Amino acid sequence: MAKVLLLDDEVTMVQSLAEILRREGHEVFPYSSYNAAVEGLESQRPELVITDLYLDKTRTHGLDILQKARALNPPATAILITAYATIGTAVDAMKKGAFDYLEKPFKVDDFIQCVRRALAYDELFSENIYLRKQVKKKYHFNQLIGNSPKMQDVFKMIERVADTDSTILILGESGTGKELVARALHFNSRRQFAPFIPINCSALPENLLESELFGHCKGAFTGAINDKKGLFHEADGGTIFLDEISSMPPVLQSRLLRVVQDREVRRVGDNVATSVNVRVLSATNEPLEQRVKEGAFREDLYYRLNVIAINLPNLRERREDIPVLTVHFLRNKINPRTGGLFQITRKALEVLSAYDWPGNVRELENAIERACALCEASTIRVADLPPAVRGQAAGDDSEELVEMPGPSPEASSGPPVRPAPPQASAGHALAPAVGPLKDFLREQEVGYVNRALAVAGGDKEKAAQLLNVSVATLYRKLADEEVAA
Repeated sequence: MAKVLLLDDEVTMVQSLAEILRREGHEVFPYSSYNAAVEGLESQRPELVITDLYLDKTRTHGLDILQKARALNPPATAILITAYATIGTAVDAMKKGAFDYLEKPFKVDDFIQCVRRALAYDELFSENIYLRKQVKKKYHFNQLIGNSPKMQDVFKMIERVADTDSTILILGESGTGKELVARALHFNSRRQFAPFIPINCSALPENLLESELFGHCKGAFTGAINDKKGLFHEADGGTIFLDEISSMPPVLQSRLLRVVQDREVRRVGDNVATSVNVRVLSATNEPLEQRVKEGAFREDLYYRLNVIAINLPNLRERREDIPVLTVHFLRNKINPRTGGLFQITRKALEVLSAYDWPGNVRELENAIERACALCEASTIRVADLPPAVRGQAAGDDSEELVEMPGPSPEASSGPPVRPAPPQASAGHALAPAVGPLKDFLREQEVGYVNRALAVAGGDKEKAAQLLNVSVATLYRKLADEEVAA
């Protein structure tokens, strides 16, 4: 089930514990020598290390092994055992990262339960790391699709400012992906493990929006039967994203200015302000400068929010990205969701590229989804496109199909793997990319792991059994692939 490295200078103890661990199904690497155990750490990369604290009764080499085990990537969980337990040594061991501490003599059942708890912790820890990487990957700026110069400028800006605490204003028409940019900024910053709290300022009336943002005290108004934390407090340590900021009422603009300036929030009905550590991102599809000139938006708040501006181009300004986006939606969203394998004709792709897309990327995705629902034989033709998009163009059943890239790893069951971004233009077929052999072999391994996950119905323990590896090893392979991606 797991790789376990065992170290004790008493050979009989090593043999006894090794036999117990093997009966539990683990692969055991027993050592009675410190130097040999250090070499074993590097060569075997165990999930669990069990070591005596005092080797040769005097030297605390057990703590050295503990620190080396925790320094592995991924770190190994460690259990310390000793016949010379004191409160000081126990505290020191825990501070250095030991999972648990067993005092000799101990019962076999206690030892087995301790090992099981340690491995369960290791599995949860590995899964937590993997899920965090998944979230980060999902909102990595490379997941914003586009090869056009304007989108490349956006990617560069996100990369430069993501890990700062600067207040950022995201500008762009509806459907250009402003919230996706905000999430990319958060999940690629040092705040990525703290909350990301989005709120649409145009979706709530003024009094409700005030309570949602800043919170309220019990009895502050009719219906306030309990204290309520506001979203600024909920986002403490993380990021708050204020979408459609231009629609915020003037009274709330004044309160928001105080929060942005002083990093303090006062709940409705409260006389005391409390400090918050929140990064503020905001977005609008309206020119705020014009709103300032009209007196509808505070000038001082505008300058506080617009420390750094990110301008998202509309889709008609980057038509060369339309084929890339179309393939992305088909291959990575619609095909995996429906289990189908949709294709598109070259003429249909040309029609898509010629349309102005007032609803931008969101409208394009909706049009592709509609076409997939209506088309015959899983092939999107001009006639399957929305009337507004196809205009006077007519479909032809003999149209040449666009050459689609091979199946993306994201289309298979299990954890998605980032594909190389497809390169295309309206007049050229999309050809699969060729890269280093090691990348191909890694993709094959991940594909095989994903196939096992699919056969096991997503049950990682069953998938590990099918692959004849431990669950921890399965997670590590998935995590290694995330790092490589």
